[in-house]
Amino acid sequence: MTEHALSDTSSDKKIALITGASRGIGRATALQLAKKGYHIIALARTVGALEELDDLITAAGGTCTLVPQDLIQFDKVELLGPALLQKFGRLDLLVANAGVLGTLGPVAHTSPKDFEKVFKINVEANFRLIRTLDPLLKQSDAPQVVFLTTSDSVMDGRAYWGAYGASKAALQSLARTYEAENQQNNLRVHLFNPGATRTAMRAAAMPGEDPETLPTPEHVAGRLVELLLPTA
Repeated sequence: MTEHALSDTSSDKKIALITGASRGIGRATALQLAKKGYHIIALARTVGALEELDDLITAAGGTCTLVPQDLIQFDKVELLGPALLQKFGRLDLLVANAGVLGTLGPVAHTSPKDFEKVFKINVEANFRLIRTLDPLLKQSDAPQVVFLTTSDSVMDGRAYWGAYGASKAALQSLARTYEAENQQNNLRVHLFNPGATRTAMRAAAMPGEDPETLPTPEHVAGRLVELLLPTA
């Protein structure tokens, strides 16, 4: 865990953890939240991309903590909560943005290794994050969690999207269960479908599509940030 541009995280500065923060929607969301006064905990695998994000946040007058970590390393994920609790005492927002597409193709031709990887990142990593971060979220006055989802058509059985669609359906069920278990307190759980966005994942899924016809990650991040406002 590397701290950047942070000398004093004041008690009135909200703390946001964003996974998959090194590019795409995660990166854009981190920057927009930093501009709104959040201290950003940016988690991703790529150190160089995280450092570039740090430069952007610092230039915008924000603060951040970098966490170069692979979410599949579940033992390290489990240690994240206690480390952040000791450092910050609470967590106000989790944006569970990290996800993988896997290899698109017929279910019968999907390799067990690829299927397992998709579920590890899209489902189990988020389950582990809930486990380790729930105590921190409960220390916030108004905690929020956002899970990125996808269209109903993909989750309901679009051909060739088996592993990805099934993983997102499982994540949506997990998120709704977590929400139901917290109806008696002030924890808000959101499912956010960004739709088609100009990202590397979208390009891999739809290689023939003109990316210039799609909304940018910055545009989508703006919608996501609006979702988090008290008036939403």
